[in-house]
Amino acid sequence: MIVKDLSFSIFIPESMIQERVWQLGQQINQDYVDRSPLFLPILNGSFIFAADLLRTVNLECRVSFVKHASYQGTASTGQLKTLIGLNESIFNQDIIIVEDIMDTGLTLSKVVEELRSLGTRSVEIITLVRKAPARMHAVQPKYIGFDIENEFVLGYGLDYDGLGRNLKDIYKQVPGETA
Repeated sequence: MIVKDLSFSIFIPESMIQERVWQLGQQINQDYVDRSPLFLPILNGSFIFAADLLRTVNLECRVSFVKHASYQGTASTGQLKTLIGLNESIFNQDIIIVEDIMDTGLTLSKVVEELRSLGTRSVEIITLVRKAPARMHAVQPKYIGFDIENEFVLGYGLDYDGLGRNLKDIYKQVPGETA
């Protein structure tokens, strides 16, 4: 498949994604019994993952979407420009950040730091995909869908310059092939 100027092949099929999302939801249900977490999906990429995940969560919970800017083209800048959309107090709340992909973990560690500074009870991360470089960073997700190497991926909310988010499978770039 060609998206813009890059070639991609199926990497993680929809059936594997859905099974893993269900498993993650069951783990959250167990870990947060008798608690009411606030899910903070980070837009734009996590919206599909968050929607599917939240349909598996059987807890009393809230959702508030936030957005930050740190990505350009195919690489993360690692710089947190802003966290937009958090319009409620999170003091003494259990927060679950929902992320589509952790490339380096640098931006997400700044988000976690900012949230903790606001007096949260707990801050955990769930990510659909964690790349190898993010595994070296101090902030680690409690819940991980898939660990991958440093491939460039798109689909299921992940994009290439805004394209490909609507694909049901996750695709990876075919090395050395351009359109």
